[in-house]
Amino acid sequence: MSKAQALVQDSKNLDWLLPFCVLALVSIGVVMVASASIAYAADVYGDSWYFLKRHLMYLGVGALAALVVSQVPLSVWSRLSWPLLLFSCLLLMAVLVPGIGREVNGSRRWLALGSITVQPSEVAKFCLLIFFASFLTRRNQQLRHWSSFMVPVVILGIVAVLLLSQPDFGSVVVISGTVLAMVFLAGARLPHTFLLVGVAACGLALMALVSPYRLQRLMTFLDPWGDQFASGYQLTQSLIAFGRGEWFGVGLGNSVQKLFYLPEAHTDFIFAILSEEWGIAGGLVVIGLFVALTWSLLRLVRGALEQQKFFAALLAFGIAVLLAGQAFVNMGVASGLLPTKGLTLPFVSSGGSSLVVCCALFALAMRLQAELHENVDGEKSGAGIIRQLPIFNPLQVGDRELKGEAA
Repeated sequence: MSKAQALVQDSKNLDWLLPFCVLALVSIGVVMVASASIAYAADVYGDSWYFLKRHLMYLGVGALAALVVSQVPLSVWSRLSWPLLLFSCLLLMAVLVPGIGREVNGSRRWLALGSITVQPSEVAKFCLLIFFASFLTRRNQQLRHWSSFMVPVVILGIVAVLLLSQPDFGSVVVISGTVLAMVFLAGARLPHTFLLVGVAACGLALMALVSPYRLQRLMTFLDPWGDQFASGYQLTQSLIAFGRGEWFGVGLGNSVQKLFYLPEAHTDFIFAILSEEWGIAGGLVVIGLFVALTWSLLRLVRGALEQQKFFAALLAFGIAVLLAGQAFVNMGVASGLLPTKGLTLPFVSSGGSSLVVCCALFALAMRLQAELHENVDGEKSGAGIIRQLPIFNPLQVGDRELKGEAA
């Protein structure tokens, strides 16, 4: 048995880990959305279970989307990469058009489709992952040259400008970090990557300096108690929730902070309510599930590389970085580790578009896992090629090996 076959055969013993982590996070999300939103929903909508019903409805839509995504072969997704990029850009532009885009709390991030709202930035995450995985698979040989390296950078810059126009700074950070990680894995030179990271960091710092509200957020993050009843209110209330939870929490449903003290308790700050009711122990369980989810996705990356399925490897890596990055930012914001950003906790927070896209990404990963297992019988050996690859350029292979990977 070849190394590639052995790896995939070994991964079959852990096929349960990826769906288990997702199902566990979804289950926790259902319970916590019901608990965190019950008082707010009763006061605003006259129905204590309003947000739970909404969450379950979007969960059903997400399950349907996952079913559709899982039926489409990876080769088809690769061929659809450019149409998906154009579609995502059109959605991001449409949200800026008055009368089409819906403004909430000073941000124009949603498209109103009757009684349903769609967040284009969430759809863009799904489309951009597929596009960059396909593009980098085809062009990895040229990424060592500035001319080709700048193509994904320019595309990412256009998307970032559209997102910042909404504004959606959090999505820019998560998407940019994911794409940069994929570019690095695809074989970009270290000096190019570090220079791009430096430019991006300077750009983010400049935006913080020229935007008073962003600078205020940064100052509040450094000392939330200095203005605890104004700009630091959300963070201080979130920290109080963590403090009340102590080791094992105050008990499910017994949170005080969700009673109109902590804004966005069932969306952006649901991790704070979870830590208040379940304590540090509950928070560590959720963190552990995300770590296990990321590890299972990285195992898929390794298996895909061994089979020389480079589009699949980049796609799995992008999904892992995106979900782990968004979870880290959300939990970091809630615990005071990072400045406040409007990002949901994947699979857990209440949020229609985010939940549906997370379900679609999960289905894409499951499809990837199934195709790797289907191909293992015909796989002769990819270990020899993998061992010859440079340590920082795992996808640096000849055109002959890449032929047929992406249209």
